[in-house]
Amino acid sequence: MTVHGIDVSSHQESTYSTSGLSFVFVKATEGVSYINPRMVQQAAHGRKAGLMVGFYHFLRPGDMKAQARYFVEECASVERDPLFADWEDTGVSCAEKDAFLAEVKRLRGATHRVGLYCGQYFWLNRDTTSNAGDALWIADYVTPGEPRIKAKWRFHQYTDSPVDTNVGAFADRAALRKWAEG
Repeated sequence: MTVHGIDVSSHQESTYSTSGLSFVFVKATEGVSYINPRMVQQAAHGRKAGLMVGFYHFLRPGDMKAQARYFVEECASVERDPLFADWEDTGVSCAEKDAFLAEVKRLRGATHRVGLYCGQYFWLNRDTTSNAGDALWIADYVTPGEPRIKAKWRFHQYTDSPVDTNVGAFADRAALRKWAEG
């Protein structure tokens, strides 16, 4: 793995270090009432550094179609930015996760990759469909690039110290961009 990245939320500054990175995933929204107040600046900072920028929505129990609409309407994405569902809340079922992915895909699938972020435990114990949309971004705090799953993954979050740090299953930055462009 030669493609490295981080993910950021309102807990990080808008001007994070981009040294050695190829991508950044920025928290955009949560439920139907939260927007990351640093999202626009965090995305702009990544773009200015030449990073591929993606966005994620933290799923909460409730209407998945409404959450999908909220995400795509409030997200600071531009065409070809990957969009992810962040599935960590135990109150959100696998069927609801799948409904959210389907709705985001319906709304933005022609212009964006749509994927799933979740932890290794959720993937192995709560997921029943193996549906990750266009990409599985798996969190498992082990050796980078060696998550403890058998499914094909695109991104692996392997630590949260000092920031959520990831590797991508791409040969280089050009391959990552080609994938994002579809």
